[in-house]
Amino acid sequence: MSSQSQAEQHHRIDYIELPAGNIAEAKRFYGDVFGWRFEDYGPDYTSFQDGRLNGGFSKELPVGKGGPLLVLFSRELEATHARVREAGGRIVKDTFSFPGGRRFHFVDPNGNELAVWAEP
Repeated sequence: MSSQSQAEQHHRIDYIELPAGNIAEAKRFYGDVFGWRFEDYGPDYTSFQDGRLNGGFSKELPVGKGGPLLVLFSRELEATHARVREAGGRIVKDTFSFPGGRRFHFVDPNGNELAVWAEP
């Protein structure tokens, strides 16, 4: 990595890990809904690539409420909303407007809450 790209990456979020009691279900859900790609590192961990940020799902992390909220972007919010439901996600806060856009919150099959937003 060049020093310029290291400087650009300095103090930026580089990787995120989410809990998943069921790795196969996490891969199915996020692959089906968002098109993420995965690489397994044993039965308890898989990494994901979403095209911009990399991360992983781990059986060793406990699922809990009150952690950071990951917010994904969508060009077609209604279509993404439908895909989340069709893939087994549970909508916990239906689409609402906020200054600058609209978003909804969902819980994935492993119990993680995320949100999806779109411009107005």
